[in-house]
Amino acid sequence: MKELSEVQRRLRLGRRLAMFSMAASASLSVANILVGVFGGSTSVVAAGVEFAGDVFASAVVFFGMLLAEKPADADHPYGHGRVEILAGFLVGLTILAGGLGICYRSMRNINLVHPPPSLFTIWPLIAAIFVKSLLSFFKFRVGQRIDSASLVGDAWNDAVDILSAGAALAALGLTIYRPSEFLAADHYGGFAVGLIVIVTGLRVARDASLDLMDTMPQTALIDRIRQVTLQVPLVTGVEKCYARKTGLQHHVDIHVEVDPDTTVRASHDIATAVRAHLRREIPAIADVLVHIEPASGGSAERGMRSAE
Repeated sequence: MKELSEVQRRLRLGRRLAMFSMAASASLSVANILVGVFGGSTSVVAAGVEFAGDVFASAVVFFGMLLAEKPADADHPYGHGRVEILAGFLVGLTILAGGLGICYRSMRNINLVHPPPSLFTIWPLIAAIFVKSLLSFFKFRVGQRIDSASLVGDAWNDAVDILSAGAALAALGLTIYRPSEFLAADHYGGFAVGLIVIVTGLRVARDASLDLMDTMPQTALIDRIRQVTLQVPLVTGVEKCYARKTGLQHHVDIHVEVDPDTTVRASHDIATAVRAHLRREIPAIADVLVHIEPASGGSAERGMRSAE
């Protein structure tokens, strides 16, 4: 049996978590929508609709990771990892669309006079806060560990669900406690849920967009790449270092300095050693393109200067 690579193990861990999240969100969605409809609560129905969007978001994460696992081919020499980032961007758009829909639905019937929601409508919101807290915790933990943009985006989605469910619960409580004064609070609670969802959707889409635009990673990773490169024998310096994210890993372009008198064969061997050492020491690196530069101060350079 072929042993799985580190990236494959990380992707499969993320997919299992996404599958569990789909099942949990689907259950919460059905419970909140049914209880909200029969109990007459706009904010509970709004929370249920949001959880239905979570099912789609987790499905996008699942299939994004499934496609990202495909190996590199002639048309995709850098692999298919960007599909995972694109999945994170789609999750952000899904969250944004859901927030706009919730805001519209909550305010549409705000002036209608109707009976206050039933007391039992609070229970699915309490259950949602508990379940989403667990999901958010594990998705953040696993997503940051495997460096998954889509899983972290889905974790933000769950985190905002906690806030929105809390806002809905507070508004619902006011309506039930004093319906004569706060009958519209349930609608405003649903609207507040929508606003929170919109802000989160924009943030998730922005973070994924930065990766899609080849934004440089955090300075700590670049500094680590430079330090590890300088550990390779005969490397005298690092002139330039660039990195771009492709899925769960990064592709690195690095210019290393060697003695100007080094032969072409020796320079090639140094570049090969740099590539192997970086990939071995930093699992976040998928591959490295090494360019050899002559360091200043070699005998060839001194000879040119003396000739001048």
